[in-house]
Amino acid sequence: MGVNHSPLATKIPESPRFPVFPLIATLATQSLATMAAYSFPVVAPVIAEDLQVPGTLVGFFISTVYGVGIISALLSPRFIRRFGAVRVSQLVLVATLAMLLACSVGNVASVVLGAALLGLAYGATAPASAHLLVPRTPPPVMNLVLSIRQIGVPLGGVLAGLIMAPMTLSLGWQTALLWQTLPVLVVVLLLEVARRDWDADRDPSRQIFSKGLLAPVQILVERPELRSLAFASFIYSGLQLCFIAFLTVHLTSKTGFDLVQAGWALAVYQLAAVVSRPIWGWLADKWLSAKFLLAWQGFIMGAAAVLAGQFTESWTHVVVLVLCAVAGATASGFTGLAYAEWARLGGAQRTEATGLGSGLMFAGVLLLPSLFSVAVTYFDDFGLAYACVGGLAALSGLLLLQKPTAANNT
Repeated sequence: MGVNHSPLATKIPESPRFPVFPLIATLATQSLATMAAYSFPVVAPVIAEDLQVPGTLVGFFISTVYGVGIISALLSPRFIRRFGAVRVSQLVLVATLAMLLACSVGNVASVVLGAALLGLAYGATAPASAHLLVPRTPPPVMNLVLSIRQIGVPLGGVLAGLIMAPMTLSLGWQTALLWQTLPVLVVVLLLEVARRDWDADRDPSRQIFSKGLLAPVQILVERPELRSLAFASFIYSGLQLCFIAFLTVHLTSKTGFDLVQAGWALAVYQLAAVVSRPIWGWLADKWLSAKFLLAWQGFIMGAAAVLAGQFTESWTHVVVLVLCAVAGATASGFTGLAYAEWARLGGAQRTEATGLGSGLMFAGVLLLPSLFSVAVTYFDDFGLAYACVGGLAALSGLLLLQKPTAANNT
């Protein structure tokens, strides 16, 4: 039940309070970094026209951020242990500033550079947050706290949509990017106020480039109980982005939705992710284990994917929106529970474990939508592509329900 009997319990100070300010800090860091990354897809047509490149190429911006982010997710734990979670969070925001400034130059080379700069730090957001939050969070609300922090990802996407589109129309996309630097800079400075206390556990003697640099990968080899979670993290995150990347084009081409109606369907998907994450966390803390809920999320998102592949003009708008909400609540609502489970199973190596989790999720984001696109293009059939990824999600759920062997519990 929940995480009350987690091996992390011995690492948490007596009677910790609900970590309001650390949670706000990590949520703000995630939201601002994600808003910067998702600003490009929001105004992709305008940027593509200005740079004189095909609109589809703008999609490579996100791919670059997540691709480079895999590296930073796996390597960041050592930096976090040496410099502290707050200092690394500040570096994430400095990288966000660098990305915004580089991209505002307004040419293809600067945009590619900006994506790489953000990716170099973006993968550290979850490991730094787990390192900061877990010791300060009471075990009975661990899943809830980490789920609330994960709201930062869809919230960043929502903020990008609400802010970038109107600002681009009135000021231009380069100026709109520059305006984002202000809140980022403010949060960097505010984090400095708390850094001394929150980074008190840093180890300045920790070697960065030495044996064990890839400890996150090593723990997957040493800890078989993490493997089903690893597979699920990869598949679930990939399915999450398949919905986001292809939902609007699928609805406009197969159901008769116009672009605005398809946009509303995607908004429902994202909103369901925001609303559901703390609910899933609360359920995991109070009633059911995170692993059990993650398994059932796999079954539900798998079924939602199979049904989405059957969209036709005969489907009513209400039914489509309900299905989008179910998909968003599961395929995009799982991440808080997943990170809580990575931290729980990681024990004393929770920072490395969450780094591995981030790397696997980023890999899913990078690879599965690309394979989905190839399948749709080759077979000219959304149904088959959705059925394949949906089946993998259901398989992930089954693997999560398997009980670990006695060897795995030692």
